[in-house]
Amino acid sequence: MEEEIKVGIADYKTAGSPNRITTLGLGSCVGVCIYDRYPEESGLGGMAHILLPDSRLFKKNIKIGKFADLAIPQMVEELSAGGISTRNMVAKIAGGANMFHFSDSSPDLDIGMRNVLAVRAILKQLGIPLLAEDTGGYQGRTMIMDLGERSVRIVTAGRQAKLL
Repeated sequence: MEEEIKVGIADYKTAGSPNRITTLGLGSCVGVCIYDRYPEESGLGGMAHILLPDSRLFKKNIKIGKFADLAIPQMVEELSAGGISTRNMVAKIAGGANMFHFSDSSPDLDIGMRNVLAVRAILKQLGIPLLAEDTGGYQGRTMIMDLGERSVRIVTAGRQAKLL
């Protein structure tokens, strides 16, 4: 029986086929979907809703799901424990919008792009290929991963859903 699993901001979830995992409100945050490229092997996958790129500047109340450098490795570890070989994992990402664009703003203030760069770097470090992405721009997104179909759909306000 198919279940709809919701991932909140600064959180991640893992599940198996035929479930769907969804996250709403990807503005400057980045959604990261990781799943088994061979569905007949495990049917597992996970999604993270990354709020910030790096946990090293924070000392107290660190929530793993909030940070790219913590959430992605933790999710990969859980997926590995569930039966996916790391070499069979693939990823798709979305989000990283510049929600507060000002003509005189510094690129350093673009948290969306910093999140995207951090996620890409961590995936590369873990040896997980990034198959597709829908990042940047100025609009929020919803990300839906269907583990039964092995698909990721992105819904943007005012636009038709697109497959990644």
